[in-house]
Amino acid sequence: MELNENEETSSFILHPTSLDTGKRLDAFLAEKIEDWSRARLQRLISDGDVLVNQKDAKSSYKLRSTDEIEVELTAPIVETIEAEDIPLNIVYEDEYLIVINKQAGLIVHAGIGVRNGTLVNALMFHFQNLSQLGGKSRAGIVHRLDKNTSGLIVVAKDEAMHETLSQQFHDRKVYKSYVTLVHGSIRRESGKIEEKIGRDKWNRMKMSIAKNGRNALSLWNVRRRFEKFTLLDVEIKTGRTHQIRVHLAFLNHPVVGDETYNEGRDNTIADVKIRKAIQDLNRFFLHAEKLSFTHPKTKEKMDFHAPLPKELTNLLEII
Repeated sequence: MELNENEETSSFILHPTSLDTGKRLDAFLAEKIEDWSRARLQRLISDGDVLVNQKDAKSSYKLRSTDEIEVELTAPIVETIEAEDIPLNIVYEDEYLIVINKQAGLIVHAGIGVRNGTLVNALMFHFQNLSQLGGKSRAGIVHRLDKNTSGLIVVAKDEAMHETLSQQFHDRKVYKSYVTLVHGSIRRESGKIEEKIGRDKWNRMKMSIAKNGRNALSLWNVRRRFEKFTLLDVEIKTGRTHQIRVHLAFLNHPVVGDETYNEGRDNTIADVKIRKAIQDLNRFFLHAEKLSFTHPKTKEKMDFHAPLPKELTNLLEII
């Protein structure tokens, strides 16, 4: 098994042996990955987070010894996760779920080389009961945000709520809207990006547009224009790793402050004051502003809004 650290997620490369020939894909993964139920792994497969020979597969797929299986998930952690007194901005809480406005710089859950200082560590300090559906390392986490993305994230308090919320994400019934500042002036007022995303074959820490990748759809609208930048609202219909960042870089309008995908564009800004402000930001300009879903218990439509954090509004004022 090969493990690659990638912020909150890890990429596992598995190679079946001759003894695994004929096994179902989901059964094989259940044998190899501790702390994940077979049902949860089946959901992972149906979500397109498991590739066999760089292609989507079904749970019932029968393995061959020549197969290469790539799985994207949180690294399974079996040891006790320590509770840590990390401040949280709790937007909403009831007996079933919690909505957090996550600050930039906070990793969502533990991964390879990361055991402390995560949102999960903070949740375990502030709350007694959290879903264990995704394993000990996820503690109620239903979906992810990148380390340097701020904004709204929902957390389940029990397994039933977790399963229902996960199904809503799977069925694309959750509304997720982000605000981002990108380099350059986009000519149109709105558009969509429907390009498949997979791991970069040269750098496994990055994602890229890939023919054999996972389907990904992003919708964008211009919120405000500046001389050298454009402020966008982006709705994502899928939840691929680094989706917005990869899609906008593909359009040659990378996210401001994103050193991974903007290929040094931040350093080419002529205005010294703006360039220094972006360098001092220590994050990228991406914020999960709006989140809407149906409450699993009450069936009420839940709508949440998290205003831009101060460091991002300050940057806009400078620009």
